[in-house]
Amino acid sequence: MRRFVKYYTALAMLFMLFVTGMQAEAQAVAGESGGAFFNGLAKFWENSGFSNFDIRQLVMIIIGLVLIHLAIKFKYEPLLLVPIGTGLIIGNIPLPVSDAAIGIKDEGSVLYYLYFGVGEGVYPSLIFLGIGAMTDFSSLISNPKLMLLGAAAQIGIFATFIGAVLLGFEIHEAGAIAIIGGADGPTAIFASSNLAPHLLGSIAIAAYSYMALVPVIQPPIMRLLTKKRERIIKMPPPRAVSKTEKVLFPLIGLMLTAFISPGSLPLLGMLFFGNLLKESGVTDRLAETARTSMVDIVTILLGLTVGASTSAAMFLTVGSIKIFLLGAVSFGIATAGGVIFAKAMNLFLSKEKKINPLIGAAGVSAVPASSRVVQTEGQKADPSNHLLMHAMAPNVSGVIGSAVAAGMMLSFLM
Repeated sequence: MRRFVKYYTALAMLFMLFVTGMQAEAQAVAGESGGAFFNGLAKFWENSGFSNFDIRQLVMIIIGLVLIHLAIKFKYEPLLLVPIGTGLIIGNIPLPVSDAAIGIKDEGSVLYYLYFGVGEGVYPSLIFLGIGAMTDFSSLISNPKLMLLGAAAQIGIFATFIGAVLLGFEIHEAGAIAIIGGADGPTAIFASSNLAPHLLGSIAIAAYSYMALVPVIQPPIMRLLTKKRERIIKMPPPRAVSKTEKVLFPLIGLMLTAFISPGSLPLLGMLFFGNLLKESGVTDRLAETARTSMVDIVTILLGLTVGASTSAAMFLTVGSIKIFLLGAVSFGIATAGGVIFAKAMNLFLSKEKKINPLIGAAGVSAVPASSRVVQTEGQKADPSNHLLMHAMAPNVSGVIGSAVAAGMMLSFLM
């Protein structure tokens, strides 16, 4: 990683020297000759990306390269970071001063129309449809009390909201920033597009970055808050869930969450609809399309356009730094909240029904990354312990909880 940073820093310095030299040469040529050829050459230079280059754009391009490096080298959420990193590069290529519709903010350009799905909240809803079609709620249905862990982890959202207000953000901005605490990228984009569109790029990059860093951020917190005797707790296998229960769950879940938080309907309506397609057994083709081709296409467009919308002028600000710091703190609080609540629940449970507190960390919405982290940490303490299916219960309830919290934010603030 250190060699990677040194390489791109040296490359950046050489590039800036080249740009400075070429700008001086073009000005000299234009001044010494009035010929049409040299004037045309000078005009070509003025309209090129080299002439309009800003050092801040170089910084953003390097950030994009770093994200791509993390995705390829360390496999940190590559399906998200590769499109976002590429989008950052595309969005920070210097454009000529002209009437041509090229950039993502230029009405009529291809990128402008692709970004429509982000700005109007279309892509997040379609992502939730795909998530619903690929999610098995059996572990949650078999042990409903684990839903409380998903709810407990949402403390990160409300802690972020308070922190954002204290740092001077306007209340609508604070509401949008708060969703980072749920570690849910689509929900963060949905809330931002409604509450603070001007912060959408920074919030989305922060949310997806912390989702990608789940294997780095969560384990130290989990180990700090638990003892080995707690990490080796074995939970009984989840009971078998009937098809009737699986079909009824999305219908009941849709009605309950919609009545509690109507603002979450565009997300949770699609989530439970996708799950109904999966569990009904009569719409296999639709479920297969939703969880494969459709969600892959939407992920590509979402990541690319979010990255392309994050220009240097909007991203390299004190406000963005605050957002990233808030995101890191809130993600830690959410993880700790789930673990601590699991430990508190054990005070009221009999020995054979105790919960392994590690699964509380899966209450954040990073599905299934945080469940895999729980499984890994559990097997480090006891290789024979299998916590993945148990962790999926608070994990999927965290998805529901973060969407409900976003809907409540919209209800209160809009």
